[in-house]
Amino acid sequence: MASTIFTGCIPALMTPCKADRTPDFDLLVKKGKELIAAGMSAVVYCGSMGDWPLLTDEQRQEGVQRLAKAGVPVIVGTGAINTKSAVSHAAHAAKVGAKGLMVIPRVLSRGSSVSAQKAHFSAILEAANGLPAVIYNSPYYGFATRADLFFDLRSRYSNLIGFKEFGGKQDMTYAAENITAGDDDLTLMVGVDTGVYHGFVNCGAGGAITGIGNALPKEVLHLVALCEKAAKGDAAARVEARELEEALTVLSTYDEGPDLVLHYKYLMVLNGDTEYTLHFNETDELSASQRRHLESQYTLFQNWYASRYSA
Repeated sequence: MASTIFTGCIPALMTPCKADRTPDFDLLVKKGKELIAAGMSAVVYCGSMGDWPLLTDEQRQEGVQRLAKAGVPVIVGTGAINTKSAVSHAAHAAKVGAKGLMVIPRVLSRGSSVSAQKAHFSAILEAANGLPAVIYNSPYYGFATRADLFFDLRSRYSNLIGFKEFGGKQDMTYAAENITAGDDDLTLMVGVDTGVYHGFVNCGAGGAITGIGNALPKEVLHLVALCEKAAKGDAAARVEARELEEALTVLSTYDEGPDLVLHYKYLMVLNGDTEYTLHFNETDELSASQRRHLESQYTLFQNWYASRYSA
């Protein structure tokens, strides 16, 4: 696997809100810097964690520009309701100094058409002006990129260097066996918090894009480090990595659901990051039961981690 921006542990940043429910880019940059200082190798903005469907193109690009200008290595999500907007995000990312692209499939219109997706991906990769890119594969987007399409695109765009898999273990195994394992210049990114061990140890992943890592950076970096050791055959790290991933199961599983941003923003608030209290839509909030369940599971994990790794 070649050394690229797509290595290590990379949090997908959430967008903090001001009191009027508009993006607070000062705090976005502040959190990006904090996470890099904690040991993250880069950040993603705007993936689904960043609420891209709820922001204007101008807001998204301001966030990208602010992060890049502040020296935060940023990978840009290209999710959009049409190819023209996606191309605009790719071109803007290259212009302002972003370090990579997360290429998201075409949605809503002809989303199940292979030919339409090929044209969509091609337009984004062309506009990227050589910026390293991975295709974001997710069942939530309604389209599964398979090996034949990936290598067709790669034959024309050398900046397509990997695959981010958000599906389950079977999907990640497919990506490893049929796409990334056969070429040392390609990388597989774990795209879901419940798949870190499987991705690194069983599939040879080179990095992980995380949601829960926003709220638990130390613990998630710890998990990734253990998985990297386990992937090299370290027997003790293998056991410890599985134990830590199991302890994180409930909190990590929020990454698989539609309320992932609501859950992880609330975890941030519990950490004292009150700037994550609000959401862009006033009606987007966890129920009282969801909050209480999260609180109890977070307390349980914190107690376990302190007990397991006490000096």
